[in-house]
Amino acid sequence: MTDINKLDLAGTKAKGQRPYFLENKQTEQVMSIAMALSMELTVTRERVGTLECLLEEKGVLTRTEINSYQPNKQEVAKRSSDTQVFLARILRVLQQDREEMQGNDPTMEEVQEWLTRET
Repeated sequence: MTDINKLDLAGTKAKGQRPYFLENKQTEQVMSIAMALSMELTVTRERVGTLECLLEEKGVLTRTEINSYQPNKQEVAKRSSDTQVFLARILRVLQQDREEMQGNDPTMEEVQEWLTRET
């Protein structure tokens, strides 16, 4: 999958209207973003910690070498692309809200009617 496809797919959403459970829609959006960031950070910290321990235990790298690493241009470009995909995924709730305001999505009732319609 190309980086462009990943970026396009990061913001996709299911058809129909998004349900909201808190009193204020914007509060729920911020909460969704915070929870998505929390999950991403938790997984990332666990994986980085595991990798650092394994590298050090096996004598591949020391903590000093890990901490002083400087990426090359290709790695910087890859990291930049990965960051854009990550941000699109985290901020998708705002993107989806904007798309919903544009009126391109059918209502849940329209989707249900379309799915149950006889051909």
